[in-house]
Amino acid sequence: MTVTIEVATEADVPVVLGLAGEVEHWFGPMVGHPGFLRALDEHIAQRRALLAFAADREPVGGVLFGGESPRFAVHWLVVSNRVRGQGVGRVLMTAVLDRLTDGRGLAPGEVMDVVTFGEDHPGAVESGARVFYERLGFVPAEPAPDGPEGGSRQVFRLTG
Repeated sequence: MTVTIEVATEADVPVVLGLAGEVEHWFGPMVGHPGFLRALDEHIAQRRALLAFAADREPVGGVLFGGESPRFAVHWLVVSNRVRGQGVGRVLMTAVLDRLTDGRGLAPGEVMDVVTFGEDHPGAVESGARVFYERLGFVPAEPAPDGPEGGSRQVFRLTG
């Protein structure tokens, strides 16, 4: 699928919240949650929020990211249910890595972490998140604190 990646602006908050609403059943409340809204505002202000749009300008994914060398992080990634498995997540992750590393990829000793579902979480299979990150070269690492909905989480790590 061909997508266009754009840096999110304040005007895009409803778009991000629409995407977030599609995955709240896995992650817990986000759309009206003050912590998520605050994090979204901060990422937008720092130009560390990206959106993916299909050719028809339909929003199909988004990502919040951060960090500085040598440690980077994907804080949140979503791909719309209707296009999951069509390469949108890979394009978003490539865009994040390019922006964080000036297009050079991870250098030796640099790390990118993402927290995703634990093996026993229903979202692990339904969303395909664990397999997605493994296909990008991430490896399962230490457990992370449970998510707000009470489900298990695990750090996945990519190293340069």
